[in-house]
Amino acid sequence: HPSVNMVSILSLPLPELSKKLQDGSLPPEHAFYAYVGKALQIATETNCITEYLQESETQLRKAKLGKMGLLYGVPVSIKDSIDCQGHDSTLGFVKNINKPAAEDSVVVQVLKRQGAVPFVKTNVPQSLISYDCKNMIFGQTFNPLLYTRSPGGSSGGEGALIGGGGSILGIGTDLGGSLRFPAAFCGICALKPTGNTFSKKGVISGVVGQKAVSAAVGPIAKDVDSLALCMQALLCEDMFSLDSTVPPLPFNEEVYSGTQPLRIGYYETDFYTMPSPAMRRAVRETKQLLEDAGHTLVPFELTNVDYAIFNFCVRGLFADGGVSFVRQFKGELEKSSMGMLFWLVKSPGWLKTVLSWIAKPFVPRLSAITRSMRANTVDEVWSLHHEIEDFCHQFITQWKKLNLDVMLCPMLGPALGIGYPEKLSVAVSYTMLYNVLDFPAGVVPVTMVTSEDEEELKSYKGYFRDWWDRALAKAFRGSEGMPVAVQCVALPWQEELCLRLMKEVETL
Repeated sequence: HPSVNMVSILSLPLPELSKKLQDGSLPPEHAFYAYVGKALQIATETNCITEYLQESETQLRKAKLGKMGLLYGVPVSIKDSIDCQGHDSTLGFVKNINKPAAEDSVVVQVLKRQGAVPFVKTNVPQSLISYDCKNMIFGQTFNPLLYTRSPGGSSGGEGALIGGGGSILGIGTDLGGSLRFPAAFCGICALKPTGNTFSKKGVISGVVGQKAVSAAVGPIAKDVDSLALCMQALLCEDMFSLDSTVPPLPFNEEVYSGTQPLRIGYYETDFYTMPSPAMRRAVRETKQLLEDAGHTLVPFELTNVDYAIFNFCVRGLFADGGVSFVRQFKGELEKSSMGMLFWLVKSPGWLKTVLSWIAKPFVPRLSAITRSMRANTVDEVWSLHHEIEDFCHQFITQWKKLNLDVMLCPMLGPALGIGYPEKLSVAVSYTMLYNVLDFPAGVVPVTMVTSEDEEELKSYKGYFRDWWDRALAKAFRGSEGMPVAVQCVALPWQEELCLRLMKEVETL
């Protein structure tokens, strides 16, 4: 397209691009071809795209004829596991090739009704239960900022594509940090809403049927205003009429654009995964800036995170002893990216018990994980769900006692080297906590790793001083100049307040 000024189009933030498309000063074809061109370049560099949605060109013409939605003419990238009619949702499994979806997922239908143009699908790790991004069909996706690093996962293709500038808005899913890892690792923003904010109809899950840990569909973009615009567009009549199980809550612009000072809880560590020096500094510096801007910051005591991780997250996801998880891999190659996790899940119950007992004095974490992976009776699953409800209410009580509006927390970072996430499934504690609680949580990049952080990392020991802690220290190394993010959290259904804190952090 000789008349398209790619550079100026690609430099527009989403709200501005959207405005230009709406008022007709920018033809939608120009925006579309600018992003297709850039996406192609980023895909060549990072291997983040699984398919080009050929029908997007027809969709573009259709959008011009319909009523102008909030996302009129905006090209959007879609995670592999979200159904797009006529395309595979593989989850990285060979057996899912050539099984095209019969219809669009609800979230894709709503995007189209808002005038958006889904144009590519992006890569994921095999089974989605990983925060790296590699499978036997499409291979490894690389971090656009440093090719030796993981882009995060499981929405890793989204992170790489948007982080590299090849898409302005993406839709992914999050069961343990799957939107927040890629955003943090690739230096962009993402929001994991409360689990049932958006329809999950036509969104394929990594572990089907479990109710202990809440998954969510959410947006990932370069800045917070783009996430807010996406939320506003998706929380519409169409979303509620296409899926009646979703609560009809429109986006509250007033809360998002509020200016009154906030009461913000914060903590620097969860005492389970020791934060890297850069993570600790990110929280401290952000806290200081927020205080200087007139907000009140209140220390929040986190307790028993290890219990929540083993008993709620691991045990919740694998309450059936991992049977349904293992079933997905039947006849598939390449289970190694799941590392030890896969081996543990597959072991018979008696072996898990013996292993757990032997490991307890030497590697308490391995012992706890092994114990959490045995099959539960129905009675045990019910009491687990009851315990999770209790935990959630206690957390909210503590929150209300301090009279908090929102919370500022660490986010795992900088990006780990490729191959490390599969060995470090224990490091999801900062993100997964908010899937079990089902609170909205978003990430915003706030700083870069400095040479001082690298120097300090040399004395990193971890809280358990086990094999995992040593591996994590190695995985962080050599990251000077890589982005580090913080996590912003609000109570359930308070997405606008969560975004408001994120915007505040981004501005400061």
